[in-house]
Amino acid sequence: MHRSKGTTTLLPEVLLLGYRNGFFPMAEAHSGNVQWHRPDPRAIIPLDGVRISRSLRKVIASGTFRVTENVDFPFVIHACSRRADTWITPEIIDAYIMLHHLGFAHSIEVWLDDAMVGGLYGVSVAGAFFGESMFSTRSNASKVAFAHLVARMRERGLTLLDTQYINDFTESLGAIEIPDRVYQQLLHEALLRDVTFG
Repeated sequence: MHRSKGTTTLLPEVLLLGYRNGFFPMAEAHSGNVQWHRPDPRAIIPLDGVRISRSLRKVIASGTFRVTENVDFPFVIHACSRRADTWITPEIIDAYIMLHHLGFAHSIEVWLDDAMVGGLYGVSVAGAFFGESMFSTRSNASKVAFAHLVARMRERGLTLLDTQYINDFTESLGAIEIPDRVYQQLLHEALLRDVTFG
């Protein structure tokens, strides 16, 4: 794990090099120091193992929520950062907004009427999508965003959904842990695919 507080660490070319080699940055909430992580084991969600409950399918089919892509990336990443202890510092936010402008960072927004009530963001390189964070202010909103992400990945031919670390929520969606050596092989295969998220 490498630490740095310099803005050079978060330049787009450095970030993309990190992702292509299995690393991702997180900032310490109090110091702002950036740490590069490459966990072993690594959490991923196999697309053929995604769990969409019957109740969630009904919510999606009802049309209660409207889903968009890349409509307001800054709002999504700021919303994801609003928690007591967050690794999404202002420097991280600025860096990923830049990645978004370059076409590598994407957001999915979930709306109830005219209010954004959930969403997620991540980085996409070739056939890999690296999920970063999500937020929700209404029940099921983040799950709706996740279901849309999976559908979009399948539609575009992406194969690797990286969730970095496992938690109870991602495990409920189908996340598993795999050894780093297995992850690196899946990442290599995904990066060889001539596809894009959007």
